[in-house]
Amino acid sequence: MSYISKKQEMNYWAERLGVPLASSGSELEMLSLHELKIVDLMPEMLVMVRSVMAKQTFCIRRKPITAFENGISISFQNIISSPLNATDIDKKALQQTQPHVRIIPLNIESDVSFPKDINIQQITIIISLDYLKSFVGKDHVKFDYLFFNDKTLWIEEFMSPEIAEVANEISITKISDTLSDAYYRLKSLELLFYLFKNLSTRVHVPHQHLSKYELKLVYDVRDKIAASINRPFLQNELVQSAGMNVIKLRKLFTQVFGKGMYPYYQHLRMKEAARLLREEHLSVSETGYQLGFSNLSYFGRLFERHYGSKPKKWIQKNMNNS
Repeated sequence: MSYISKKQEMNYWAERLGVPLASSGSELEMLSLHELKIVDLMPEMLVMVRSVMAKQTFCIRRKPITAFENGISISFQNIISSPLNATDIDKKALQQTQPHVRIIPLNIESDVSFPKDINIQQITIIISLDYLKSFVGKDHVKFDYLFFNDKTLWIEEFMSPEIAEVANEISITKISDTLSDAYYRLKSLELLFYLFKNLSTRVHVPHQHLSKYELKLVYDVRDKIAASINRPFLQNELVQSAGMNVIKLRKLFTQVFGKGMYPYYQHLRMKEAARLLREEHLSVSETGYQLGFSNLSYFGRLFERHYGSKPKKWIQKNMNNS
């Protein structure tokens, strides 16, 4: 499919979903649209697979989607490619767009960011809540914050290895027209199964009203945590920068990210430790010291808690499987 026809298809579906792109035309000209696949499984769901790269960093405001009376958008951001000569700004943008899953209701406006020169392969499932509830079955009561949401619902979840594997399979697999709808429905439901498996382990907090300003503050705190994983965790500094009391910040942070601030910090450190061991081929001690651990025994125990084995055994296993 040529760039022009991809853009025409994107405009067609934006119109059909009730979010015309006319007002965003100039910004969208800055997008290189490498891949676009839209699978119409309406009225239950719509699946979009796309790969885009922006020539300049920009942001557009996405209007509420009106094609579904009651639904949510589940976006799997699964592959991020770093530019060769990233500036500090690019690195921050890259940090903020690491693989994750974001869930938001269709009836709200949201900002969609496109960092410069970062290839983002994304799978978005727009799904009816009635259909989703039927899929989850009797266990839907465990996820009432999804099915009885108001305009403040906003959830971000780490991408598990199972989700990443299925998302990558969907991204790279070329399907002929024969049974293509069946393939994408099956794979989308597989993604949803693993997502709900993740969601079932989130720390439960009563969901409360979350303003746009509060959401920004929570993400600012998250970004500060992500930028400081090689330094001691300083909760007081985060609370001070957010400008809200510690109890409220803890609740809102956990509501959005499913973990408290300190467990989130440790989770990011262990993800980075795994990357340094696997991709940078650092030793266990080098990895621990680079992430600010003075006690390597504690580093090993924490790594084992996250990955099921001590770093050296984990390296051997991953080297054997690569």
